[in-house]
Amino acid sequence: MDKVARHAQAALLVLGLLALWEGSCWLFRLPVYVLPAPSRIFTTFIRDLPLLLDHAAVTLLEVALGLGIGAAVGIVVAFLAFYIRPLGQALTPFLVGSQVVPIFAVAPLLVLWFGYGIWPKVAVAAMITFFPLAINLLDGLRSVPLELLEFFQALGAREGKLLRLVRVPAALPFLLSGLRVGATLALVGATIGEWVGASRGLGYLMIQANARLRMDRVFAAVLLLTLLGVGLFGLLGVLERLFPRRR
Repeated sequence: MDKVARHAQAALLVLGLLALWEGSCWLFRLPVYVLPAPSRIFTTFIRDLPLLLDHAAVTLLEVALGLGIGAAVGIVVAFLAFYIRPLGQALTPFLVGSQVVPIFAVAPLLVLWFGYGIWPKVAVAAMITFFPLAINLLDGLRSVPLELLEFFQALGAREGKLLRLVRVPAALPFLLSGLRVGATLALVGATIGEWVGASRGLGYLMIQANARLRMDRVFAAVLLLTLLGVGLFGLLGVLERLFPRRR
């Protein structure tokens, strides 16, 4: 019941903010190219939905490829850092540095190197996602209780069996948690890459609409990006709950 009440309060808050937004646009007679009203954005969203979905398919492909590559690199880096401690210590500055460098500074270089196709956006999405995946998985591998490891070692289990029976099951919820964060970051990274240089995608559509002062279409694209992000976050959240973390 408390959960229903919290959802109801959140819904009322959102509706109240939308009503305030709508009323402000009407009261101050704000031009559409400055700030469109929510009703105008919703109308544009419904009208342009086929166009939005066409560009969203490209963005989702970039997200899927970027998340897959970022996950693969993150998993390899996490296992290397776990089993080869000096290498893990040497990789730490590079891991942190990859997140400190602004994506907007790197994206133009990726466009220069890979062109205006899909791969610069995939690279941006992969770069922005592999860090949380690697760090979460590394924490998961380190989370196994020492008593449990000693118990299996007393039974004669070698490292290969420990990895399969103990470490991987313990680290899986951490990996899924990293994927949950990484999916939303990949969506941001792909959109930023499309802003810098693209011919398809929701980010490209937003730039084109902004150049034509079609702010209602810009907000409609933002709305769809928000729905996609919430959907990916929720879907991976369901998978994460299937593998609860061991205390």
